[in-house]
Amino acid sequence: MSTGYKIPKYYLLKQDIIQKIEKDELNDDQMIPSERELIEQHGISRITVRKAIDELVNEGYLYRIQGKGTYVKGDSVKQELFSITSCTRDILQMGKVPTRKVIHAGVIEPNSKRMRELEITPSDKIFMLDRVYFADDDAVNRTIVYLPYKLFPNLSKHDFAAQSLYDVLESEYQVKITRATRTIEAIAAEPEIAALLSIPEGIAILLFRGITYGIVNNKEVPIESFKSYYRSDNRRFYINQVKVD
Repeated sequence: MSTGYKIPKYYLLKQDIIQKIEKDELNDDQMIPSERELIEQHGISRITVRKAIDELVNEGYLYRIQGKGTYVKGDSVKQELFSITSCTRDILQMGKVPTRKVIHAGVIEPNSKRMRELEITPSDKIFMLDRVYFADDDAVNRTIVYLPYKLFPNLSKHDFAAQSLYDVLESEYQVKITRATRTIEAIAAEPEIAALLSIPEGIAILLFRGITYGIVNNKEVPIESFKSYYRSDNRRFYINQVKVD
């Protein structure tokens, strides 16, 4: 006996797109048809198309690039979750061209949190660097770092839109980076972050916080504390695990 239940049109469109992805009819990082094309192909409304696409983005099948279109999320853009490398090197390892935009760079007074994390005193200064990283002109993350200025004087003279911070620390200050502690949490993008990363306000992003340690003057010390706001809609993160007996 029929229940009279009709499968929602947006759900049918979702399944159609998922099947095309699973059958490799839509490949990794390939743009899917536009809203107008999907409306014409399936005879459905714009609201129905948007609901289907929104859910596929939230479920990790698709990602959007503002002003360009919607694409299939694959494994070609992926990142080691806990590797200790600079954002610049991460982007290069993706096979993409890195660029940076400096939001703020300068010497500031420490607060109690930074003093504790960086093991400094109230009389010490901090160098703060706030940047947005891009891969092939697409925003990847906003990263804010805090460094003890007494360990790294003259950082202000560098153009960090053009230079990698880690490269400067390693080459000019002979720092050997050793380890890092990190936390990670999913948060909703606030208006400022959303605007900088060219994503919708409220979309889920990943927030990394941590402290990086390195050898300076033959002693391991905290060299930076940081927080990074990563887009998660257009890339996958992975972890290499090793079985311990």
